[in-house]
Amino acid sequence: SHEKICRYIARESELVVVSVGYRLAPEHKYPAAYEDCLNATIHFMKNIEHYGVDPARIIICGDSAGGNLAAAVSQTLAGRSDLPRLRAQILIYPGLQALDFNLPSYQQNRGVPLLFRERAAFFALQYLNGDALHMQEVLEGSHIPPDMRLKYRKWVSPD
Repeated sequence: SHEKICRYIARESELVVVSVGYRLAPEHKYPAAYEDCLNATIHFMKNIEHYGVDPARIIICGDSAGGNLAAAVSQTLAGRSDLPRLRAQILIYPGLQALDFNLPSYQQNRGVPLLFRERAAFFALQYLNGDALHMQEVLEGSHIPPDMRLKYRKWVSPD
């Protein structure tokens, strides 16, 4: 789905672009997409000499759900000494936080097309377990136990 933009980036930047086709939800639940992206990235990095790529210039990028996957893969690879070190990650409107759909950014943008707040919650549920049975609880924030909310308040607090 991103072939044209990948070709454009490769042509304009004179860089090698590897686009990973990963399994999609709801047919393939978490962690299928993450595993596909991680395995493809590791394979590329272990065989980098075959692609004529400078190992010091590897950048990982993704948009939307792919931004989430790029961030997760980057974090996983950060401590690996057996692979080249990533130079950077580029995250384009990444889906990084699906814990609380009542934070200011979700509230301020709740009616902004294309990805309405309800649709973001729906896609998060599809990605995690393949159904939207608990959509209302997720939108209300009642799906998070109080002790977990307290534990992660540093990262998901509106303050």
